[in-house]
Amino acid sequence: QVQLVESGGGLMQAGDSLRLSCQASGRPVNSFTMAWFRQTPGKEREFVAGITWNSGLTNYADAVKGRSTISRDNRESMVYLNMNWLKPENTAVYYCALYWKQIVTIPITPNEYTYWGQGTQVTVSS
Repeated sequence: QVQLVESGGGLMQAGDSLRLSCQASGRPVNSFTMAWFRQTPGKEREFVAGITWNSGLTNYADAVKGRSTISRDNRESMVYLNMNWLKPENTAVYYCALYWKQIVTIPITPNEYTYWGQGTQVTVSS
């Protein structure tokens, strides 16, 4: 079993920058793709950004491309999401997810991911 714990969310203002962190524990995760998703009430969980095991590939949703950076530290079993120029539409619960297959790909559908964190709320006011 793998446990994922997100942190770094909170109440922000439009234009702020934010860094979300995800700590993995339980089993080594440095061979697997990890990603960030987000969800708002009444909507499906949507892909935000993903990164392969060696950081060789990253992928971003169009909504955050150019304003966000995903990174990971395999020694610390951490994955990060830096977001700049936050907008009110970035308000959501952000989830860290682990793709539990040793395939070099970054799925964008939630059901491809096996492990999830509990989420961290990000609220951006205008």
